[in-house]
Amino acid sequence: MSELELTGGTVQQAAGYRVLARKYRPKDFTDLMVGQEPMVRTLTNAFETGRIAQAYMLTGVRGVGKTTTARILARALNYKTADIDRPTIDLRIPGDHCQAIMEGRHVDVIEMDAASHTGIDDIREIIEQVRYRPVSARYKVYIIDEVHMLSTQAFNGLLKTLEEPPEHVKFIFATTEIRKVPITVLSRCQRFDLRRISASDLVGLFTVIASKEGIEAEPEALAMIARAAEGSARDGLSLMDQAIAHGAGRVEAQAVRAMLGLADRSRVVDLFQHVVRGDAAEALKEFNRQYEAGANPVAVLTDLADFTHLVTRLKYVPEAASDPSLSEVERVKGGEFAGAVAVTTLSRLWQMLLKGISETEAASRPAGAAEMVLIRLAHAAHLPSPEEAARRALDLSRNGAAGTDGPRAPSGGHGNSHPQMAQQGQMAVGGERFSPTGTPRVQGQPVARLHAVEGSKPETQQLGQIETKPEPKVSVRSLADIVNLCTTRDTVLKAKIRNFIRLVRIENGRLDVGLAEGAPATLLNDLSVKLREWTGIHWIVSLSRDEAQPTLVEQEAAQKGARLVDARSDPDVAAILSRFPGARVTDVRIRTADVDEEETEEVKPPAVAESDEGDILPGDDIQF
Repeated sequence: MSELELTGGTVQQAAGYRVLARKYRPKDFTDLMVGQEPMVRTLTNAFETGRIAQAYMLTGVRGVGKTTTARILARALNYKTADIDRPTIDLRIPGDHCQAIMEGRHVDVIEMDAASHTGIDDIREIIEQVRYRPVSARYKVYIIDEVHMLSTQAFNGLLKTLEEPPEHVKFIFATTEIRKVPITVLSRCQRFDLRRISASDLVGLFTVIASKEGIEAEPEALAMIARAAEGSARDGLSLMDQAIAHGAGRVEAQAVRAMLGLADRSRVVDLFQHVVRGDAAEALKEFNRQYEAGANPVAVLTDLADFTHLVTRLKYVPEAASDPSLSEVERVKGGEFAGAVAVTTLSRLWQMLLKGISETEAASRPAGAAEMVLIRLAHAAHLPSPEEAARRALDLSRNGAAGTDGPRAPSGGHGNSHPQMAQQGQMAVGGERFSPTGTPRVQGQPVARLHAVEGSKPETQQLGQIETKPEPKVSVRSLADIVNLCTTRDTVLKAKIRNFIRLVRIENGRLDVGLAEGAPATLLNDLSVKLREWTGIHWIVSLSRDEAQPTLVEQEAAQKGARLVDARSDPDVAAILSRFPGARVTDVRIRTADVDEEETEEVKPPAVAESDEGDILPGDDIQF
């Protein structure tokens, strides 16, 4: 019995499968809006005003849509329908030449791969052909991909034609190595840098495609694919194709993790916590569990570096936690670590991981190399940063107390309520106590201590090649004194103090404050460092929940409002306002009678309201 009889007399043929990267290739500028909005906006304005360039240069990393953009641009240049016969960006209705151009088979749109046609002979052929008009389209368009591969002779041969091409010819170049293109060629082209597509945009694109394909996809799995794609839509869709096949029609996080050799993001967070605690034993145990589960040692260290970067970024850009490519554990734990671990510690981890990743990649035993990197990271967690070491040594030399730890932050429960307190005292995150350097102390493990060198002078403490000298002490008794210190030293810090600092109490070496909304994350630490530098003593600047005074800016605004109310209630002022409808009091300045001559020069004289009707008009502002 034949196969034909078994199928009931019909022959079933499977349609040829098209990979997602080709099936969902953008067909017009509307599709290109994903990640390339600036380029689309520029081309739209150019086409609407008729300022169409003779040559275009498209550059960007692999998979961002350079060749696709070139074809869409060729389609826009040759757009023609029964109603429209001009270049346009609006390509919603397919034109006469659109299908052939997008499929790369139009006779007037010539595509050439410069990687396989690098010589001057290939360019001579183009130069000879540009003399002839297009067969059916409006323009003859030459699309040269990977144009940086052309030889020097080929570039030189193209220059004259590129600068003065016939009216019916347009050139579109694409390259991933823009620096290898001669400046003489670049100067004759209109350049567009296609941006690397963000992970959030890729997640949105993959979600839409999965919905159209009827594929069930976990958001965490799509986020993994977006991160692995590194800004390339084509790479991401290829990985998504592979994930669909790997999961038999479903895209699950566990399957994608196994396919890419990635570690579980939550377990990477656990590994990071063990490292910053300095617990080498637990860090090695966690790494071995991930390694036995199939994670690549290089991938584990790379993910650890990525999380270190995330924590550092969240320290300065808290809104970055809203990135849809992040998992929930990354958002929550990343924010906690950002408030607890010092930036000096994070910077040191990052530098050591970069070096460790390259060592692991080149090692004959990657797993062993990765373990050695983790041991170094855990050991370094107990070491003070160079800046902290210098500060401790200087404090010890001033106090004359060898072997002491220096001032400690008070324990009052106020230090854990704001990320600015990361370097002001110990802070709890997940039950762990972090030291002033941002590194958690593990009970029972040694702690590095600095001792003053016998015979060293208090006035000058030499640390390696760095010599630091204490400045003369300055009396600071109020927030106004601090602002006065900033006036000639740091005007930016002065503005931050005036706008965001709310004083609770101030003592010699101790400042308790509240913060106004919008205060910078590093304000308290910056203020502590500057006060120590300017006054010559160690300052503990802590965030307090006690009742605080208004900021200096708020106090000045309240005083100004009170003066305005008093001025408006004055009978003479009220008479003037009634005499001139629409006039209003905008400012009140108090002139003191006993100021000396020098102060008088600095205070601007108050504006006087004249009673003559010809000097004040209705609607004028009056200042007193």
